[in-house]
Amino acid sequence: MPLAIFDLDNTLLGGDSDYLWGRHLIDLGVVDGEQYERANQQFYDDYRAGRLDIDAFLRFSLAPLSQHPRAQLERWRETFVRERIEPIMLPAAHALVEQHRSNGDTLMIITATNAFVTAPIAERFGIEHLIATEPALVDGHYSGQTVGTPAFREGKVERLRQWLDAHAASLSGSIFYSDSINDLPLLETVDFPVAIDPDERLAAIAHERGWPIRSLRS
Repeated sequence: MPLAIFDLDNTLLGGDSDYLWGRHLIDLGVVDGEQYERANQQFYDDYRAGRLDIDAFLRFSLAPLSQHPRAQLERWRETFVRERIEPIMLPAAHALVEQHRSNGDTLMIITATNAFVTAPIAERFGIEHLIATEPALVDGHYSGQTVGTPAFREGKVERLRQWLDAHAASLSGSIFYSDSINDLPLLETVDFPVAIDPDERLAAIAHERGWPIRSLRS
């Protein structure tokens, strides 16, 4: 069955779950609001501009996971998904996912956002396979570190190839939907790249190469 692969943030979602999780922590009062917001916004701007230092960002974004009990984090996450994510799950994105499901395709989300944040979002879309940056657990607690390669830029290709090897699968007939120039390596890897509400740089490349450009927001 061909792979139908979806980026998450600003593709299936009308916003960025990583950034919004930071906003959620600020509103809960569990991080220093002014300082955290400034850094959160800078990292988000760097990501959009294609210059994100992924290691620095992960040290920042995973630190709160290491500072609170896992059960408390999961309670905060449930509220986060209900109040901040479900309202930005795009109806057209649901329809696109269901179209591929009805075609019998294998559905997958690949996202740089960590799996603690994104696993319940993938479940909301009914997508079984998730490749995300993996936060490390030590004795049942998040350490603030990662396991394996972050699923960012070329790391998405590396992680996908590991998944393909583990599942004896191939990229034959594969399609990938993304909004971001950061996903160019994976868009160039699949058989059918599709730009979804693309940023300016990805839109220019898609036009140049004749890739389809679609919107899930209209």
